[in-house]
Amino acid sequence: MLKVGLTGGIGAGKSEVSRLLVSYGAVLIDADRIAREVVEPGTPGLAAVVEAFGEDVLTPDGTLDRPKLGSVVFADAERLATLNAIVHPLVGARSAELESRAGAGDVVVHDVPLLTENGLAPLYDLVVVVDASPETQLDRLVRFRGMAESEARNRMAAQATRAQRREIADLLIDNDGPLEALEPQVRKVWEELERRAGTAV
Repeated sequence: MLKVGLTGGIGAGKSEVSRLLVSYGAVLIDADRIAREVVEPGTPGLAAVVEAFGEDVLTPDGTLDRPKLGSVVFADAERLATLNAIVHPLVGARSAELESRAGAGDVVVHDVPLLTENGLAPLYDLVVVVDASPETQLDRLVRFRGMAESEARNRMAAQATRAQRREIADLLIDNDGPLEALEPQVRKVWEELERRAGTAV
């Protein structure tokens, strides 16, 4: 099994890269998806979040109001740290459980937005970073996700810098250009991952 950490700044296009890797045969463990699962209604994770942030972060039907919580934590580093201390251990435990089900020859890609920030690079055999300029990130967040520019800048500021991510990259994917320029790069990265996993045919 080859354990790969995949990361990139918000708006860099990491989701598209993970989608392509899955289409080639990777086993994907998506930290963002797991982070949503561990705070679903009735979970200890949601109870802990409500205890820390109050009932205001819930919608009327009792689910987590993620935009409201996001607006609180991304403007306050201390509150973001509080949230991460609740969610990250739960995500780590669930990720390990899913990884244990993968086969010996699989390429297991852990899609982890905060891999750099949390010093997780040593957990993986290699790290793939999806790279885009801050200008490109900001443009995508405002145009495609409908974020206000101030909110987009707050979220970007809460993450590692571009230089910090590039520093931990074993393989770098440049996603500053159009979508059609991305696929050949991801295919090349996949061939390298297969080679390293010993599963290339």
